[in-house]
Amino acid sequence: MIAEALLQAGARVIITSRNNAALAAAEMRAMGDCDGIDADLSSPASAVALADAVKARVETLNILVNNAGRTWGAPLDAYPDEAWDAVMPINVQVPFTLVRDLLPVLEAAGTASDPARILNIGSIAGNSVHRLSAYAYTASKAALHHLTRELASDLARRHVAANIIVPGWFPTDMTAEVRADADKTAATLKKIPFSRFGTAAEIGAVAVFLASPAAAYITGAEIPVDGGISGCR
Repeated sequence: MIAEALLQAGARVIITSRNNAALAAAEMRAMGDCDGIDADLSSPASAVALADAVKARVETLNILVNNAGRTWGAPLDAYPDEAWDAVMPINVQVPFTLVRDLLPVLEAAGTASDPARILNIGSIAGNSVHRLSAYAYTASKAALHHLTRELASDLARRHVAANIIVPGWFPTDMTAEVRADADKTAATLKKIPFSRFGTAAEIGAVAVFLASPAAAYITGAEIPVDGGISGCR
């Protein structure tokens, strides 16, 4: 959703996926200049390799979107230790590693009046309790929210802004189980003041705004895009 919005806004976009990134990029070229790199971001080492591949293709990087993520749900009494090892690296450490290793090309793109942008993708589960029984996931998103603030503080003088987009319920693979069940869907919609899921255009527009000159004076911000869940409680 975000990649398509950035393409439609005129950005050159490099997308990543565990597999078939080149095929997806070819399909998206109808919207603009798009390239793809296969990268399984389940470990920091894979993030280092991705950063190296990106730096081999570009000398400057205006926008970095950290969106790869994983969840793991189970009852508290049965929640496995392996869930933490599976979730925390991809949701917290990998975004940090990508920022660290792509910092040279981000700094090369940023200026005092138009900094380079880091857009981390958080979750409403990272700033309030939603009883999801996804303990590693919710803790990881809370960590990513705070990591974004830390990065924003450290990078401001280096002409790099860092903000976090906080989505609510959108039609993604992660919400497919809920959307496939009428009762679960109805229960979820009751929690959303706007009583509907978000759309691709709505999440994409926020990313384009944060990457645009209109947001050049914004850093360290959490931007909820959740139909009112965060602000109407």
